[in-house]
Amino acid sequence: QVRLVESGGGSVQAGGSLKLSCSVSGPVYNRLCTAWFRQAPGKEREGVASVERDGAPRYADSVKGRFTISKDNAKNTLYLQMNSLKPEDTAMYYCAAETYLGIATMTPYDYRYWGQGTQVTVSS
Repeated sequence: QVRLVESGGGSVQAGGSLKLSCSVSGPVYNRLCTAWFRQAPGKEREGVASVERDGAPRYADSVKGRFTISKDNAKNTLYLQMNSLKPEDTAMYYCAAETYLGIATMTPYDYRYWGQGTQVTVSS
């Protein structure tokens, strides 16, 4: 069983930064594809960034150049550094993991394991 716990959300003004963390526990950490998603009220859950087993990242166009996904295998932790935040980044942010993916997609239906979410609010 894989368990994910997010932390690091909060409220910031536009232009500010936040760093989200996702602690991953379970016996298969090195086999996981992992990703960050977000969901704003009334909107569908969307992919923000994902990282392959070898560490290669991919990003949604809306966050390229502002967000950085990374992972620390020694700590079994996934990170999302968010800079130059905009009000439209306001959402609940979730980390997700899956063992059976060939690549780390940004499609929510591809992932079985999810954290409980952490709220990010950006004010103008």
